Amino acid sequence: MARSLGRILKVFQSLGSLPFLSTPLMRPSASVSLRTNFVRTMMTLPSLFSFKPRDFSLPNSSWSAEMRRLYEHYDIQCEVETEAGGKQGGPWKRIPSFNRSLKFVPGGVYLSKIIQSKARLFTRNIRESGAAFEYVLFVNEEEQRCVCIFQAGHLLEGPPGHVHGGAIATMIDTVAGSHAAILSGPVMTANLNINYRSPIPLGSTVLIESCLDKQEGRKMCVSCKLTSNDGSKLHTEATALFLSINVSHLLREG
Repeated sequence: MARSLGRILKVFQSLGSLPFLSTPLMRPSASVSLRTNFVRTMMTLPSLFSFKPRDFSLPNSSWSAEMRRLYEHYDIQCEVETEAGGKQGGPWKRIPSFNRSLKFVPGGVYLSKIIQSKARLFTRNIRESGAAFEYVLFVNEEEQRCVCIFQAGHLLEGPPGHVHGGAIATMIDTVAGSHAAILSGPVMTANLNINYRSPIPLGSTVLIESCLDKQEGRKMCVSCKLTSNDGSKLHTEATALFLSINVSHLLREG
């Protein structure tokens, strides 16, 4: 992008030095103004094209009071005070979440930048806060546990006033898969077995907890449960099998 803009700027600069542009027919003030405005535009373009990823796992105005309370409960455990009065990492760690992750397509071919710029992670493809999947993940590597605070937006409706079963499955796969990936690197879901116990009201805040059951070679077995925010009601429970993968294998798939 920078090289392309540089070439465009050189073309305009060279045009400004051509004889027909320096004739009396072209008013000098207009020519200077044109080049000055163009240079100013080119200097502002990098800021227009620069992209600072937005972390979607941070609190926003759509979060309920209960979601904020749970967030603060785990977030405060991400950093603890030492005996010397300093700070160090605590037992929990918040996992940042962005809406883009795609760089390659099967076959090892790079996506065009235009297509890649439009690609969005499924659970983060709606920029409107609180409309769909509103969630944040915390992981405790020592205990091999992962906790997700999830608030279901109005676009996830299935049964009237309640969350769609597919949206619940998506979140379970997201949490358990993220947990497996944190423990062993890139993984793919091989099996997902879900038992729905009770419906989840739209807009409610729930907890999704996953834990590692066993790991054998490339296989990772993870169990997951989805409960009310106080843990008193079981909404859904699931087991999942993930396979660790080498990303280069995906690039060779046709």
